[in-house]
Amino acid sequence: MHGILGVVPRPRWQDAVDVLIVAYVIYRIALLIRGTRTMQMVAGLGILAAAFLASQTLGLFTVNWLLSNFLGSLIVILVVIFQADIRRALMGVGARSFFTGRPPLAGMAQELADAAAWLSARRIGALIVLERDVGLQDIVDTGRVVDARLSPELIETIFMRGSPLHDGAVIVKGGQILAAACLLPLSTNPNVSLALGTRHRAAIGITEESDAVVIVVSEETGAVSLAHDGELTRGLEVEQLVEVLSELPS
Repeated sequence: MHGILGVVPRPRWQDAVDVLIVAYVIYRIALLIRGTRTMQMVAGLGILAAAFLASQTLGLFTVNWLLSNFLGSLIVILVVIFQADIRRALMGVGARSFFTGRPPLAGMAQELADAAAWLSARRIGALIVLERDVGLQDIVDTGRVVDARLSPELIETIFMRGSPLHDGAVIVKGGQILAAACLLPLSTNPNVSLALGTRHRAAIGITEESDAVVIVVSEETGAVSLAHDGELTRGLEVEQLVEVLSELPS
């Protein structure tokens, strides 16, 4: 009995830290892929892994050989399939927020809400992208440089019907409007409602690829929505928009 106990390693505090780190990484990955096509791909890979084990148990040698060769290249397959998610995760780790926290949006909340309310009352469509830690220079390069201090009046002027800059998104960073008439990537998430138009899909799309926050004003209804982390909150009043922007984690 004593001999058996002697070979059992004593638990160390490093082991507990090790397990917690791995558990946290798995949890963050699960949050990242939840509700996306990636989740469906993970489920598909799980089914293939189960089929591989079943083929071994049941002696299905041909099926086992095929799955063995397929799963042998799993690392390459995962990199190809999940390249967009890997890129987003690495950008998040490399961003300043990983070490120091994100810059708060509370200082701009009222000005942004005032602009959204003005546009909403007149049913003028708008896309206002708030850049945070993940840089959006590639998006800025698709539009026209503005480089002016943020103000409700300037946003209203940009999106006013007839303005040469109204079609596209405005990029805002640190109280400055960097550019207007910018093109955003559309969401490819199959779970996004088909009732949403291009403007709302673009808002969701950029938040799937970065940590940006996007204010959307519908041209059809005047409704104000907020996109963040690939999710869209619709039908916000001015006070609610200020509250949500102010309470976003820094």
